[in-house]
Amino acid sequence: MSHLISVNVLDSATRLAAQTFLTAVPLIFVVASLAPQALREQLLNSLHHVFGLSGTVDEELRKTLLNTGDPSDEVRQTTGFVSTLMVLIAATACSRAMQRLCERAWSMPGASARVAAWRWLAWLAAWLLMIGVQGSLRDGFGLGLWLGVPLLLLAEVFLWWWTQHLLLTARVPWLPLLPGALLTGAALGVLTATASLYVPRALNHSLAKYGSLGAVFTLLSWLITLCVVITLCVTAGAVVAREPWAARHLGTPAPADSPGPRSGDTLEGGPRPNEPPPE
Repeated sequence: MSHLISVNVLDSATRLAAQTFLTAVPLIFVVASLAPQALREQLLNSLHHVFGLSGTVDEELRKTLLNTGDPSDEVRQTTGFVSTLMVLIAATACSRAMQRLCERAWSMPGASARVAAWRWLAWLAAWLLMIGVQGSLRDGFGLGLWLGVPLLLLAEVFLWWWTQHLLLTARVPWLPLLPGALLTGAALGVLTATASLYVPRALNHSLAKYGSLGAVFTLLSWLITLCVVITLCVTAGAVVAREPWAARHLGTPAPADSPGPRSGDTLEGGPRPNEPPPE
């Protein structure tokens, strides 16, 4: 509990959810305007499998992603190389938010941008790929749920294992990161499997009653729920990996000593700078 308080779960989760939303919406328009038809259909299929979309929301998403007009249509006119580049640069804010979460969970200082910059883009590309193939994974590549569910769970666990290792800039060995990956992959697998029971109805109701702002609120609420679960699981995994019985088997490195006060800091009840200690 003390570690969860130090990580500040709600603050971290809310920031991550906001950055995810601000990344996802522009990227959907970029994909809709520049990606080939097969890729757009694959993305739409994955979103259907993840959220079970139907009704008005499904129609709006299909209209956006499967816009098959000529290159002079409105979306293609407003999206070019420069705007795509700007969207990708802005999207790294989501990667940075996830990196800060991992560093807080493991009580580590922030990595320098020179070391971490390429990792932000690599993480973003991996997650875009995962979202694109999630529909095929869930369906077991046409063989059914008996194969799809285990495949999706393994993919989630591996992706979260790799995510921590990548964004922590390899400062933590692989094995200590496994508890967090198992917890996060299993929890998100359950949440995404049950999303179709709530998300489609909530989105359609919000869109019908409050318009697009209602749908935005519903989607953000769902993203915050997902990000709270991610924050709890990654943090709990770091705590478990540092328990003595687990640290012996996983080879968890000892936590770095907390830095002392910086120059100019004062401690409560202690001497001030340039002030002799009391006799």
